[in-house]
Amino acid sequence: MKISMIGVGYVGLVSGTCFAELGNDVLCCDIDERKIDMLEKGEIPIYEPGLQEMVHRNVQEKRIHFSTDLKKAVDFGDLIFIAVGTPAKDFGQSDLKYVYSVAKTIGEHLDKDRKIIVNKSTVPVGTAQEVTKIISDELKKRNVSYEFSVVSNPEFLKEGDAIDDSLRPDRVVIGANEDWAQKVMTELYQPITKNGHPIFLMDTASSEMSKYAANGMLATKISFINQIANLCEIVGADVEEVRKAICADKRIGNYFLYPGVGYGGSCFPKDVQALAALGKKYGYLAHLVEATETTNEQQKEVLANKVIKEMGDIDGKKIAIWGLSFKPKTDDMRCAPAINIIEKLLAKGAKITAYDPVAMENAKKIFNSRICFVDEMYDCLDDAEALIIITEWSQFREPDFSKIKSKLKFPRIFDGRNIYSPERMKEYGFNYISIGRGGGVF
Repeated sequence: MKISMIGVGYVGLVSGTCFAELGNDVLCCDIDERKIDMLEKGEIPIYEPGLQEMVHRNVQEKRIHFSTDLKKAVDFGDLIFIAVGTPAKDFGQSDLKYVYSVAKTIGEHLDKDRKIIVNKSTVPVGTAQEVTKIISDELKKRNVSYEFSVVSNPEFLKEGDAIDDSLRPDRVVIGANEDWAQKVMTELYQPITKNGHPIFLMDTASSEMSKYAANGMLATKISFINQIANLCEIVGADVEEVRKAICADKRIGNYFLYPGVGYGGSCFPKDVQALAALGKKYGYLAHLVEATETTNEQQKEVLANKVIKEMGDIDGKKIAIWGLSFKPKTDDMRCAPAINIIEKLLAKGAKITAYDPVAMENAKKIFNSRICFVDEMYDCLDDAEALIIITEWSQFREPDFSKIKSKLKFPRIFDGRNIYSPERMKEYGFNYISIGRGGGVF
């Protein structure tokens, strides 16, 4: 099939590349000339494992192309995907100006029957209906009439595993109100769903809601286990033992039930806020959703509070940080807990030296010269009075503890992801403080 992907951010570039990998002819379009220039030079503007190799392969095989010409994109694709950003506005509402701008452009240039416009961006309920109206209004201005369908096809990609999630998804959700559009979308995903990955066909409103509901549930699980961790510290329980016990219940499972410093990224914070805002729009207070967000913001303070309580006056003291991105296998710093933690420590006068395998360039845009960055994980430990682990990158799981101890001025580790055993750290002689296993400060 011929596919136009408008927007080459994280979702658009990954989705477009995976569609090309399945044999489709894909045109990726973006008004950001810098991004398109990078892609045409073989450079990838985002970090995602395996993406660069897949883009290069499909460029060589001429299945994926890049352009800044929106009219060309409208003309090219039988399916036109909208994958632009939907940033949060005040009060958590999604800003749909980019989605609506693309819809207007499609209406201005649409010149063929039975084109399918696919909302891949995360959008609130009713957006497909509004996009349909915008396109129809533009066609009326031109005094032309073409049959088209606006479909909702939300993405469920995990940063760091996005290619696998695209080609081997837990499910494909398609919201389409026309039978012919459902049929085409089903054919598009047939190479994926024939291997047993389920496809769910529904109306556009249900499809749009499914994305928010999924992220809201996952975010709620994270906030829940973080509150349990905080309660464990108060009553003297070990959250890791509690977690294992509750996760053995098949009704609960263990996914997203790991205590830590809170969630971040481009999806959970924005989507939870948008879900709460959606309720308010219709006069409904989604108390659980709002509590999930409040709990998460509070959790981002917990680790910094532990540092301040344990170390006392940290003015002028050097503290080492391992991990800056909001999760492993990504360079994404959007809403990363590291930002809150570092800002609070800086406000108390601490001197921060940080290392992350891939996120330091993005972190530099946030902190500039206010913190020091090093290119090797052990280099930030020299004469530091503590090591703080914020992101659970694999290389931090089995480090050289003797080397860590020899470099630190004081053998102290604050573990925001509970990746080490307290017993093992005691054997190595570390003062080890983690989440939900003692040393509670909230």
